Amino acid sequence: MGPRARCSPEGLVPCRGKDASGSGVRDELLTVAIEAAHSAGELLMNSFGGDRADVSTKTSPTDLVSKADRDAERFLLDFLASKRPGDGIFAEEGGRAESSTGYRWVIDPLDGTVNFLFRIPVWAVSLAVEDRDGGVAGVVYDPNRNETFVAQRGEGAWLNDRRLQVSDRADLATALIGTGFAYEVKRRGEQARVAADVLGKARDIRRAGSAALDLCAVACRRLDGFYEAYTEPWDRAAGALIVREAGGVVSEGPAPVGEGTTIFAANATLHDELKRLVLASVQSKGVQ
Repeated sequence: MGPRARCSPEGLVPCRGKDASGSGVRDELLTVAIEAAHSAGELLMNSFGGDRADVSTKTSPTDLVSKADRDAERFLLDFLASKRPGDGIFAEEGGRAESSTGYRWVIDPLDGTVNFLFRIPVWAVSLAVEDRDGGVAGVVYDPNRNETFVAQRGEGAWLNDRRLQVSDRADLATALIGTGFAYEVKRRGEQARVAADVLGKARDIRRAGSAALDLCAVACRRLDGFYEAYTEPWDRAAGALIVREAGGVVSEGPAPVGEGTTIFAANATLHDELKRLVLASVQSKGVQ
């Protein structure tokens, strides 16, 4: 399989394998995902840095949605309907469709909305396509850095023309860990208490504001590990596949307050240590 690993990077053309009957469909799905993400990213860049007049809230005053989110999602839904009619849709801003093909797209048209609105160039377009066995292909596109993270089940993960492999760091004390915080105030307070426990054991913590990019940072060794509570499927679907295909482990555990889960991502050794620490912190604070 060595030569096959070389056929994906240049120009982001997916591999054409002959060893599985479904490889042609999987390659088509990845090609569509890349084209969709790049086109949506270009659309978003055209409005990045503009005014923040057309902004509303969703679940809380800090959970924002912009015209850019809605426009990018509408573009993606129309694009996928033209390229892959019959596929299911599960998108952040409300796009839903049942599948007649066995495939479903999980879409975050703009992961990092607050960063986008505050002119912080840390946001991305995230698309994953799933079948009944889980993720088939995933793309996270960061147009500000011109970085395209891609993964295909069983074929590895790539950043532009570079094959990805997660960090081999095994010691949490020297590990750089990413995390994020929820929109609801009570949840954030509990997350901050857990983060304080992690800070006492890890090298340091980073909070970028985009779960999709944080997961990709684990895949490309910019972070050694990542955890975050209360993420949604569209936040993590593509990034989780990219981490797994880069040799990492992704799992879930309980959230600090009420319903919800915490996602964990790292190499196998560090993943287990990080997860034990976070879950012990959650339990020590009386979370049921």
